[in-house]
Amino acid sequence: MNQITVTLPDGAKRGVVAGTTVVEVAVGISPRLAKSALAGVVDGRMVDLSFALTADATVRIVTADSPEALDLYRHSTAHLMAAAVTNLFPGSQCGIGPSTDDGFFYDFVVERPFVPDDLEAIEAKMRELASQNLPYERKMVPKEEAKAFFTERGEPLKVQLIEEKGGPVVSCYTIADVFMDFCSGPHVPSSSRLKAFKLLSTSNAYWKGDAQNQPMQRIYGTAFFSDTDLQAYLRRIEEAKKRDHRRLGRELGLFTFHAWAPGAAFWLAKGTTLYNLLASYMRDVLFPAGYVELKTPLIFNKALWETSGHWQHYRDNMFLVEAEGEQMGVKAMNCPGHMLVFGSATRSYRDLPLRFHEQTPLHRSEASGVLSGLTRLRQFAQDDAHVFVMESQIGEEVERLLRLVQRVYGDFGLAVDMKLSTRPPQFLGDVATWDHAESQLKQALSAVGVPYALNAGDGTFYGPKIDFDVTDAIGRKWQCATIQLDYQLPQRFNLTYVGADNAEHRPVVIHRAIFGSFERFIALLIETHAGAFPLWIAPVQGVVLPIADRHIAYAASVRDALTHAGLRVELDDRQEKIGYKIREAQLQKVPYMLVVGDREVTEGTISVRSRAAGDQGPRTVEAFVEAALDEIRRKGREPREP
Repeated sequence: MNQITVTLPDGAKRGVVAGTTVVEVAVGISPRLAKSALAGVVDGRMVDLSFALTADATVRIVTADSPEALDLYRHSTAHLMAAAVTNLFPGSQCGIGPSTDDGFFYDFVVERPFVPDDLEAIEAKMRELASQNLPYERKMVPKEEAKAFFTERGEPLKVQLIEEKGGPVVSCYTIADVFMDFCSGPHVPSSSRLKAFKLLSTSNAYWKGDAQNQPMQRIYGTAFFSDTDLQAYLRRIEEAKKRDHRRLGRELGLFTFHAWAPGAAFWLAKGTTLYNLLASYMRDVLFPAGYVELKTPLIFNKALWETSGHWQHYRDNMFLVEAEGEQMGVKAMNCPGHMLVFGSATRSYRDLPLRFHEQTPLHRSEASGVLSGLTRLRQFAQDDAHVFVMESQIGEEVERLLRLVQRVYGDFGLAVDMKLSTRPPQFLGDVATWDHAESQLKQALSAVGVPYALNAGDGTFYGPKIDFDVTDAIGRKWQCATIQLDYQLPQRFNLTYVGADNAEHRPVVIHRAIFGSFERFIALLIETHAGAFPLWIAPVQGVVLPIADRHIAYAASVRDALTHAGLRVELDDRQEKIGYKIREAQLQKVPYMLVVGDREVTEGTISVRSRAAGDQGPRTVEAFVEAALDEIRRKGREPREP
């Protein structure tokens, strides 16, 4: 029989017979490894343990400790859930069931919506099936045979998927004889590997996320390799519910949503104040750093998007319109417009770095099923910037940007972790240019002196990048800021500048966002602070509370004095008891409650109550203003010792 060579991650080589499976390779390495094996990675592609090797290959065994393992585990658990649903609800149709960042979901067509008792029954059935050690097996089935199978089973949606995505022979997975699904896999070897999982909720959905299509029921769940990790996650979920920006945004009067504008927020008065505070803050940071602000059109001709490459690679994620027979695309990102602005005038090396900043709305055609509060929207805005530099300026400019990101997140009391993403398998340009760009980013990171992780192969197709993860109050990570090098758009738009040698040269573009999107950043702030914003960004910083009607006139004068001093203060002159007013202000998470009664009117003072520290006693209006403005200047940081 033919011999082939298997190369292991440590470089060791083993000769095996052609047809040897991945699990047999694992056995040859170590019986213990084979016992813990879940799948394999062969020449960079994850496959089942049953995958047979027919030629020389690099092989890595996937265990619970592997980076891909949890995604594999959750995908397999989604199939287990689908098996349980089809068993308990005969006649139900299966949609799709992918893994997600936090777990998995699966969509179904059923006679009635799922209720909580259904989830309990489905989960119990999943545990029963898991205990039976049922094998997951891949079957390659002729396309027409697969279509006939799912047609007979009454699953036209699967037939549609096979027709759209299947080749002459399609990949299907069975769980013993209880379930079969059209799926490319891979999966765990058997159901007994699935132990720690939990079904969380249900929601309405539509086939392919389109409200014009078949209505469906979606079940969300999660899964972990250990019950300890599962329970820890469930505790985080409970804490997250208390901090859910969608609920708090509604309760605090920040924003709302409407079915007639899916994926777009309606910013209410307080939310608009917060939004504008962040926008102004960013301008205050950027203008002294040499940025100029632009406003570019929201709709561009198809020709722009063809030139940028987005028409070929991003059109499905864009909103398209037609005007006078011409196809147009609604702006999904600012970069192509900024290329046009740069190219609209003759540029000199003396002009560089040239820093463009923009905050206009962007629109992306996201599927309805992935829309989620402020974190995933169809309309949003970024604190977006594009910096045009000479090749020799990359390192210095990236270093400036790194320090800028550190300053901004420091102001908000948020810790960031950095990761450098390098050349992906599919990339534009040449290797030498990529190597040079990556070295410049590494030098800038070293100059700033911050630790960073290497995220090999995860750069964008046009250049390497530095991403920033923020950890919130309950340990969740949010990807926000990014710095990306781009050699391709300047070439596509034929951008040049006149160098010191009086010749034309190609600039390099640095894409960067610090907040990311304003909407996502606000969601992060809401959930980090549980809606109790620090004073400097609180939409309402104080509320004046008169005890009785006879105190309203003095209370109004206090409000006016505080407003004149630059504080955002409201007056609660409702005919309610003072205890009720205080509780309401506490629920609205107002930083300061300023109570006025007979004594305060007589003495010209206010009784200060802090949201965080309780009763602060009487103060003059002037003393409160001085203390509040100092707290705002410090952005909540402790005062420095003299």
